[in-house]
Amino acid sequence: MNNLVSVSILSSDFMNLLDDIKTIEKSGADMLHFDVMDGIFVNNISFGFPILKTVNKNTDMHLDVHLMITDPLRYIEECHIGGADTITFHIESESDPDKTIEAIRKTGAKIGLSVKPNTPFERIKPYMDKIDMLLVMTVEPGFGGQSFIEEMLDKISDARKYITENNLNVDIQVDGGINEHTAKLAAKAGANIMVAGSYLFKAENMGDAVKLLADA
Repeated sequence: MNNLVSVSILSSDFMNLLDDIKTIEKSGADMLHFDVMDGIFVNNISFGFPILKTVNKNTDMHLDVHLMITDPLRYIEECHIGGADTITFHIESESDPDKTIEAIRKTGAKIGLSVKPNTPFERIKPYMDKIDMLLVMTVEPGFGGQSFIEEMLDKISDARKYITENNLNVDIQVDGGINEHTAKLAAKAGANIMVAGSYLFKAENMGDAVKLLADA
């Protein structure tokens, strides 16, 4: 299973977003992580699908869309039209998980399912054979720049064990407080896709920082 890096544009300079995207492209990162927040499911509002469409027109990178919204099922088609390559929704949302998974499958996008820190792994077991990626939140979703919650390492380990024992082809993505140190912890526990924003944008050289995460 490949080790990948997804750069969260939540930490980018929106006055110079195109320049930041070009920097990300040159960094060697694998994906652009696109956080959609509605101010209800999480206590923050980010950006929506017109921005996604604009980003898609200006890059060929894999668009990794993370829906932190109350009713993701309602917006799957807009994600698809906007150019999403992976669509991730939360098990804690109000949308029916099976219907949402099926809606994503129909678009041809990869299916991601996310779980908040306080939600046990057991809740998502029934869906593990229907998804392409599990996103384990290692902070409370909603804001960038938070500290990694090390207790989530057990959840990552449980997920990787379950994936291996059941011969599933599912990536484990981690998002929140990822840096050179925490990426190593997450990778050791079984994660293979690292989402990072603040760490990468604050780095003196984004390419070097991306490589550190990929090599974790």
